[in-house]
Amino acid sequence: MRLTTRGKMAVTAITDLASRSHGHPVALPSISARQGISLSYLEDIFSALRRAGLVRSIRGPGGGYTLARPAEEVSVADIVKASDRAMNEETNDAGANLREDSPSGKMTAELWTSFHSRVLDYLQSVTVADLVAQQGQQSADMARNSSTRLSSAVKRLKGRSVAKTQFPAQNVPNSVFALAAAGLRS
Repeated sequence: MRLTTRGKMAVTAITDLASRSHGHPVALPSISARQGISLSYLEDIFSALRRAGLVRSIRGPGGGYTLARPAEEVSVADIVKASDRAMNEETNDAGANLREDSPSGKMTAELWTSFHSRVLDYLQSVTVADLVAQQGQQSADMARNSSTRLSSAVKRLKGRSVAKTQFPAQNVPNSVFALAAAGLRS
């Protein structure tokens, strides 16, 4: 399994979808805008995810995509594999041409096989639900930090004298247009 930009984008888009759907379809243009991923690229990714049975598409007004299974049952590995399936097949065919019959080729082949196996195990252990929960926790932490910064800024400003707001005097124009209009009347 290779971790590609396409796979990472697919995981990002599915996490966005899962965190916003709440049982309703989410339109790709909204995911595109929030995540900064081109719409045509998302359409291609979601087409692969739909063929793999990870998402369902709903056509028409109010349509979009929903997860085909509960978020707890979709692993990051499922998403990466589905989004990169065509690329992986090409890579596996090309990889067969590597020279692995030499002693050093066998050693490095074992190293990479072990590495990919561990990466795959880890990605299978992380679900979309885990990512959504993590995202929610980060949002809560950011909100808490913003609130703390705001209250400390208010405390710092309490002791300071505040300049009085200056309003325009009566019968004095407060814009260029009012000034011009006043000049025309004279």
